[in-house]
Amino acid sequence: MLVRDILRSSKTAFSFEFFPPKQDHDWDKLFHTISDLMSLKPSYVSVTYGAGGSTRERTHNLVVRIQKETNLTVVSHLTTVGSSRDEIYAILKRYDENGIHNILALRGDPPRNVPDWTPAHQDFKYAAELVTFIKMHFPHIGIGVAGFPEGHPATPNRLKEMEYLKMKVDAGADYIVTQLFFDNHAFYDFCERCEIAGIRVPIIAGIMPITTRQGMYRMAELSPGTCFPAKLLRSINRVQNDADVEKVGIHWATEQVSDLMHYGVKGIHFYTLNSSRATLRIYESLGVRDSEQLAV
Repeated sequence: MLVRDILRSSKTAFSFEFFPPKQDHDWDKLFHTISDLMSLKPSYVSVTYGAGGSTRERTHNLVVRIQKETNLTVVSHLTTVGSSRDEIYAILKRYDENGIHNILALRGDPPRNVPDWTPAHQDFKYAAELVTFIKMHFPHIGIGVAGFPEGHPATPNRLKEMEYLKMKVDAGADYIVTQLFFDNHAFYDFCERCEIAGIRVPIIAGIMPITTRQGMYRMAELSPGTCFPAKLLRSINRVQNDADVEKVGIHWATEQVSDLMHYGVKGIHFYTLNSSRATLRIYESLGVRDSEQLAV
């Protein structure tokens, strides 16, 4: 099923994101996590793509395995950095042949551990070009794109940033998934700015619960510009250990989700970090057993 159809038929869609394990022995652990979260009946799941295409084969293998071994709708991330048109076409063809018909189209980042990395190919400069390419060669594939409520780090001009987002939508994107945020007002303001810009596709809110202090600092590094509200920081500073940090983070994320649902957001996307515990506890805190109950 295409995500765009899920969003049309569901009051609030709920989805989970996973990433391919770096070590072979972690695959069984990941599928245990996926099994735990399947009981929540997510609307769909997605699989990330490493910087510079570094996890290309692992991403493909994980997406295909989820497709074959579960009844979940799966979305594969696809980035263009360092890839030629022929390479991207071959990847899309493999997905199409394996029944993978949902793509999150991203420009992507260069590998962080290779400071002097230079891409072998620069056929795609922007994500909008990837969207156009997919629509041209695989028009039946559904396409999502990324949005940044608190600003894209590479585009400090917020007006230009919205122009670039509209280019992706005009090229054929079906929906937008946002980067993580902790202040719902930033998300609502982003949605209003999209409306002013003439962007009419559904916008899915990205939620990542804080579970450790180190994890919080890691989020800040990976998502420059993300605001950590003072009220959230005060709550974290009041506790002593990571077990309590996790409780604070889950409570905060639960309040975010509850508020987003109240205002009728079309979708909520949980960045799980390949762990089911925080997401399961958010569901428990909301008093539901599965996403179908969340959507009523």
